[in-house]
Amino acid sequence: MKMWKMMWKPALVLLVLQAAACSSIAQKTNNLSDDKIKSQTGGALGYMPEDLTLVSRRTEGTNTYVALKAKDGKEFNCIVNGGNLLSMGMTNPPVCSPKGQPVKAAPFGQ
Repeated sequence: MKMWKMMWKPALVLLVLQAAACSSIAQKTNNLSDDKIKSQTGGALGYMPEDLTLVSRRTEGTNTYVALKAKDGKEFNCIVNGGNLLSMGMTNPPVCSPKGQPVKAAPFGQ
């Protein structure tokens, strides 16, 4: 039991550092182009990619947060997960909502 008391703090520090490193790697290796984001979010929203304008984007860890505006004036916020070294470039389907409404990121639309 004494050994565990001595080892839990360094183990916790190591775990936190590993998690931070993974997030940093994912963020720095993000390879989602604007065109790929518009194509994927357009599919989720029911718009053609050319009907969407990418207003802003930011990447945090494995998620890319984007703000989009459609030609009909509607605005959306979407989360695209993946597209980096840790996910081998693959992405999950984007999760989107109208601007000003929370994004419901529950699986299967629940």
